Amino acid sequence: LTCGDFTSRQFNSMTISWGSIGVMWNKPFIQVVVRPSRYTFEFMQKYPHFTVCAFPEPYRHALELLGSESGRDGNKIAKAKVTPSNGLVVDAPVFMEANLIFECRKIHMDAFHPQKFIDPVIEKSYNGSNYHAIYYGEILAISGDRTLYT
Repeated sequence: LTCGDFTSRQFNSMTISWGSIGVMWNKPFIQVVVRPSRYTFEFMQKYPHFTVCAFPEPYRHALELLGSESGRDGNKIAKAKVTPSNGLVVDAPVFMEANLIFECRKIHMDAFHPQKFIDPVIEKSYNGSNYHAIYYGEILAISGDRTLYT
C-alpha cells in the first residue's frame, strides 16, 4: 500500500495483508486497513489517492522490509530496492517492479469500533487499542503483467 504524492516525493509505503476487493456503491473498490500508529496512516489521512501493488516472489524480502520498518526512521523504499514511479491516473506512486497495480481514489473512511465486534476473538488482534482505520478506494486503473495471470 502506498499513499502520498509522487511528484512532490511525499509518500510512504507499507506491506498489507488485510483487505478486500469488490463492488460497493456501484463502484469497483479495494478496501484496506491501516493502524493509526503506522506512518502510512498520516499519508492516508492527508492524500486522496493510494495504490496497491503486488510483487513477484523475488521481492519477498523487500515486502518484509516495507512491512517491518518505519518510513519515519529513514528511506525504507530505497533500502528495499524498489523503484517508485508515476501512476497512470493517480498522484500516489506505483512501483516499477510490481506485476499487478491498482490505482485508487479514496471514497470512504471509517474506523473499527470495538463495541461493534460481534466475535469476541477479534479483540485479541488489538489488546484494547490501536484499532485499524478502514479505507475504501474506488479502483480507477489496473495494470499488470497478463502473462502471470493466465
